[in-house]
Amino acid sequence: MKQTRLVPALAAFGIAAAGLAGCGDDDKSTDSAASPAAVAPTTASTDVKGTVNVLATWSAAEQKSFQAVIDAFEAKYTGVTVKYKSGGDNTPTLLSTAVEGGNPPDVAAVAQPGTIKEFQEKGALQPLDFAEDTVEAEYPADIVKLGKIDDKQYSFVFKAANKSTVWYNTAAFTDAGVTPPKTWEEFLSNAKTIGGSGTPAYSIAGADGWTLTDLFENIYLRQAGADKYDQLTEHEIPWTDQSVKDALTSMADIFKDTDNLVGGTSGALQTEFPTSVENVFQDPAKGAQVIEGDFVPGVVADKTKLKAVEGYDVFDFPSVNGSGPAVVGGGDSIVLFTENEAAKAFVEYLASAEAQTVWAKRGGFSSANKSVDTAVYPDELSKKTAGAIATAETFRFDMSDLAPAAFGGTPGQGEWKALQDFLEKPADVDGAADALEKAAAKAYDKQ
Repeated sequence: MKQTRLVPALAAFGIAAAGLAGCGDDDKSTDSAASPAAVAPTTASTDVKGTVNVLATWSAAEQKSFQAVIDAFEAKYTGVTVKYKSGGDNTPTLLSTAVEGGNPPDVAAVAQPGTIKEFQEKGALQPLDFAEDTVEAEYPADIVKLGKIDDKQYSFVFKAANKSTVWYNTAAFTDAGVTPPKTWEEFLSNAKTIGGSGTPAYSIAGADGWTLTDLFENIYLRQAGADKYDQLTEHEIPWTDQSVKDALTSMADIFKDTDNLVGGTSGALQTEFPTSVENVFQDPAKGAQVIEGDFVPGVVADKTKLKAVEGYDVFDFPSVNGSGPAVVGGGDSIVLFTENEAAKAFVEYLASAEAQTVWAKRGGFSSANKSVDTAVYPDELSKKTAGAIATAETFRFDMSDLAPAAFGGTPGQGEWKALQDFLEKPADVDGAADALEKAAAKAYDKQ
């Protein structure tokens, strides 16, 4: 399943909305961060009382880390109790059911901006005017803009993901005598050298179409620019536009190098995302590098014997045609359904560097808040990838997550299927563009 992507189910689950809002997790982590780093504290009055019901996808280790944030909040706001419920991959459906039933949670974390907009259009969301000063002061302009609807702040990215990273096997690069590239030309040249040394350069998860959309988006943002990216996201320009064909041509530079793909083209088409990571995170490597987000190491955390930096490392997605630092990202955004003082205090706390530092220190978290000191991240690679989100000249949310699900988020159809077909036949740029436009036109027409 796509990291940071939550595809809404087509059928409602038999779960009562009332049970959703009232459910909480009574087990609190005993390993919460008692003393966050020295960051600016939240300014909201702590003299509030009440109960806050929260729904998000986070479970297991992520739930423990979020509970640490809750614990830190409750230690400060002693009159407030926060009850957290994990909805897992069913979170969008659970939220939709609860909203339709008139009993949503007070606060939720939502991964899709399109879903947030739908809730706002239904009048279900409360604007975050009370937290707007914090968001505008401490977050990059592109992140702030992402959370605005009709010029009002309705959300902010709490837990971010940097999807503009390339993870590589250190030994494979050393054996080939190459270093992390800065430009697209260097990236392609390195790949030829790596392949010549005996290790395929690319581990491609072609069986999961979302990895291909991520690759396209990274190329397109750098090659076509942010304005074109926004236009294509809204389908204001067709997928047959020359800018799309140029990006597909650049993608084909990888796909046509079939001997340099782990398993060749047919193998890549059968490779799922976890396997694509495992190919790189082993000794000797089956593939030298995997092009995916900052969540990559977590996929093999319990399987690989390689150590960070000495065994595997990361570099930023390379510049294309002199493009500046840019990040294609995803993330979980905080929204408010119920306007009460306790919920507002919790939302304002979550927006702060103080709150986000608690989770950042524990790992598995990237903050878009510029006031979070990268020194608090537990390892050098996290500092590098997380810091890039807050400092990027350009940030754009994952395009396929912003598109209608029928086009950008459904296996076997839409963008996923068209790019898988393109992986199989990378010489047919015009055919791929036509297929993408046909699918997009149908999906956007149904919005």
